[in-house]
Amino acid sequence: MANTSQTKTITVEQTGSPQRRPGIQRQTLVGLGLNKIGRRSTVPDNPATRGMIAKMQHIVRIVDEA
Repeated sequence: MANTSQTKTITVEQTGSPQRRPGIQRQTLVGLGLNKIGRRSTVPDNPATRGMIAKMQHIVRIVDEA
């Protein structure tokens, strides 16, 4: 298992509303740990998370890459 102190993370912030969006997009927001505008979540930096962010780039933004 990888050492957790070396695991890279990304902080994402929700900038848009999930209202009037398809259900799959709402589920993606929940997968990122977001549910309201202005909320921030720290998620691991891996290809799966990057793909989720790319699909939701109209609703979320990357705040910090650590």
